Amino acid sequence: MAWTEQLAGGHRARYRDATGAKCTVRDEAGAPLLYRTKSEALKAARDAEADVRSGRHRDPKLGLETFAEYANRWYAAQELASSTMQNYRHHIEEHLLPHFGELTLKELDKAAILQWERAEAEAKYAASSIKTWRGTLHVMLADAVEEGLVLANHAARKRGRGRRAGRSAQRTPEKAITSALGALLVAERASLLSGRDDEFVLIMTDAETAMRWGELVGLEPKYVREKTIRVEHQLYELDSGELEECPPKEDSYRTLDITPWLSRLLVEFRKGRTLKACECHGKTYFFTGYGSPNGKASSGVTLKQVAAQAGISVGTVSNVLNRPDRVTEETRARVIEAMTELGYERGAATGDHAAHHRRSGFATWLFQPAATGWYPPKAPQPKRLVPLLAEPWPGVPARGRGAAGRAEVCWAPVAKGLTPHGLRHLAKTLMEELGTPPKLMDERMGHQDGSVQARYSHVTDAMRERLMQGLTEVWQEALDARLAMHPRSPVGALDRLLLERAEGVTPLRQLRVVGA
Repeated sequence: MAWTEQLAGGHRARYRDATGAKCTVRDEAGAPLLYRTKSEALKAARDAEADVRSGRHRDPKLGLETFAEYANRWYAAQELASSTMQNYRHHIEEHLLPHFGELTLKELDKAAILQWERAEAEAKYAASSIKTWRGTLHVMLADAVEEGLVLANHAARKRGRGRRAGRSAQRTPEKAITSALGALLVAERASLLSGRDDEFVLIMTDAETAMRWGELVGLEPKYVREKTIRVEHQLYELDSGELEECPPKEDSYRTLDITPWLSRLLVEFRKGRTLKACECHGKTYFFTGYGSPNGKASSGVTLKQVAAQAGISVGTVSNVLNRPDRVTEETRARVIEAMTELGYERGAATGDHAAHHRRSGFATWLFQPAATGWYPPKAPQPKRLVPLLAEPWPGVPARGRGAAGRAEVCWAPVAKGLTPHGLRHLAKTLMEELGTPPKLMDERMGHQDGSVQARYSHVTDAMRERLMQGLTEVWQEALDARLAMHPRSPVGALDRLLLERAEGVTPLRQLRVVGA
């Protein structure tokens, strides 16, 4: 039952909450309200009591929690994929807490969020990134509303509202793709840069099957079969450098049909190779990394972590390892101490390769130079052309000291801005050109369409056969175009394909790929 209490400054409204505890009517800041007359106080108390009975009651004191306190509690309560948790942590720690951390949840209103958006834009962050971070804030505040901590989610943006002019300038550039021939040339160049066939086979597998990067890195030999590749898991690279084995994105387990030419390529590549189990997972994988293994770094410790431990930049750590004359003895001692604490070990010159490709290393030092003909800048060196010797065609990278001075030719760009993920876009585009049914395209891409039309559509064997025939013709045309440029290749896997194509040899059967 509602009641009032008379105080020196007026009348206080009192009521009981759902648990029976005595409560006072308060303002939005959580301070007790004092009414001029007893009747006003009694009415306010009865209104609050009615809210308790109807379930609409919210304790004003709950909204006084700071955003930093709520963010810590909210994040700890989440149980999501490691990749999602990692992204949430970045958004919160790097973009939300610096601006909202000291505000209470009640103070986090539309004006505060608008001010934050403007500050992020002035800091030259992309509009798409700000939209993503606001999406995380929206999820957090939606949970706060559900808990009764705030009455409204001020991060929600109504559709169709806001300024329309200038929106096109905020759109991200269209994803760069290439042709089937372009993918073939990039794959050949990447193998020339690495000095082995692995990158050629990996890129061609990606271009046909549209597998995600983590799915390629986590592909085990037992899932490469006579006519199919089975996607059972992926290796997701966390910020710590650790590769976590987890389900495919959005649980997109699937079986991918492969063309006879790709099947033969995979068979020849696998033949005669002895694969070792990696130390980080104890499993063998179809594709191995490039470059010397970094000891324990293969299971987590990276130069970035060493730099953070020592409180210096990654470049300084690199100087300690490669150019010790450029750093002070004090800095060198700090770096060595950090390496010892973290268990970092530099790879010995054994000729062994790392167990797994790293996304950034593959894209930066193999894929992008192959696609553009340029190495990226790396202090103290600026962006520079890939130095090539003219023979054998299409040119092989010059190695060692003075390579730039010995260079005779350079590669013309295949596709500016092309990334490994762009090969998924290429695969989807090729399927569109071949008139592939949307249901089959979604299956190969690992996407889900929840529409009624998709529910009533089904994939048939005839659809799969037409797609394989179409893709076979596409890649044979690309191989013919490459053959017209030069009949041979320094890349062994491609050279065999060119010789077979020149002789008109078409394998009558596919060989079975045997797992490790």
